[in-house]
Amino acid sequence: MTSEIPRPLRPLTARGRDEPHRVASPLELFFDLCFVVAIAQAGVQLAHAVAEGHAGQGVLSYAMQFFAIWWAWMNFSWFASAYDNDDVLYRVMTLVQISGVLVLAAGVSRAFEHHDYLVVWLGYVIMRLAMATQWLRAARAATGPERTMALRYAGGVLLCMVGWTGLVVLPEPARGWVFLVMVIAELSVPRYAEKDFPTPWHPHHISERYGLFTIIVLGETIAAATVAVKSGVDEHDALGELLPIAAGGLLIVFAAWWIYFVVPIHGHLRSNRQAFLWGYGHYLIFASAATIGAGLEVAVTEAIGKAHISTLAASAAVTVPTALYLLSVWALHARHYKVGAAQQLVLPVAALLVVCCTFLGSWAVLAAGLVSALTVAVGTTLTTLTAGAESRAEATAPVG
Repeated sequence: MTSEIPRPLRPLTARGRDEPHRVASPLELFFDLCFVVAIAQAGVQLAHAVAEGHAGQGVLSYAMQFFAIWWAWMNFSWFASAYDNDDVLYRVMTLVQISGVLVLAAGVSRAFEHHDYLVVWLGYVIMRLAMATQWLRAARAATGPERTMALRYAGGVLLCMVGWTGLVVLPEPARGWVFLVMVIAELSVPRYAEKDFPTPWHPHHISERYGLFTIIVLGETIAAATVAVKSGVDEHDALGELLPIAAGGLLIVFAAWWIYFVVPIHGHLRSNRQAFLWGYGHYLIFASAATIGAGLEVAVTEAIGKAHISTLAASAAVTVPTALYLLSVWALHARHYKVGAAQQLVLPVAALLVVCCTFLGSWAVLAAGLVSALTVAVGTTLTTLTAGAESRAEATAPVG
């Protein structure tokens, strides 16, 4: 569909779950790329907050803003998987959503430094109004339970948008509670909207969309670490101190890519219950992957003597999100395809070992990278041995 010249307006009707050769469109890829701008801004602010010794407040602010970014991305992705018709109005509404996330990105620094959420809220409003418009278009072309589902989505999106106003108008002590309540409300909208009629999302398409976003986030992690290392070398001539961090960070990111994509996940997405858990759980995967980049920036800053934290804290800024990433990928992906206790324990044990690397001082990041690489090697070896044993068993099994 995306290779055709887009029509100005066509009905926004559901696409088939079994549609062959369904892949991400160029517009979706552009959408993802623009969202990473906001993630990069949040990562820079998180790294600065941790390096200055304000890790608690920085992590909380990062979690709040990353949720807004991730949730807007996820809503669009599942909607597009079910209803993307690629007409002119659909493209325009998608570009409006992109504009919203860029406005949000522009307000990230003010939210971190001054707890001023006005610009972030404005960007979120732009994104959500465009999303509600898309759902109203879908409702107009639908009938029966499908129409009800689309209207529930539109109403839920608009009501939640109003609820987020509390971050702007209420006093600062109440904003944490507003965030908690609104997260619960946002997560409840899809469950309520689809309780009578599920959206016809495409399993292969949606798994590809999540995979591509994971790649982009990991790419941003490499970019952030590269800039940090370059600055350290150029400004402080600290190549010897930074090489272990650079090597360890590279191994971590390479292993993170390998572990995520080692098995296809679309076959596991057979029902809304599985899809909701899988889709929501990716908040931890995306957030931890992006936080690794911020952690590497902190480790570099500490190595050149510019951070106001200990080496232990700087190491934890890398090892903790790395361990969380390993556990999240295991819980959502790997455990569904692992055979036997040995295979199942690889990633949980690796996560524990990565945390233990925190206490190795200036070698912590390199050690975590080596553990990550070893995890890939062990997992691949066990999988190969298991597959070989199964093949031999099938070959020697009696016929008939």
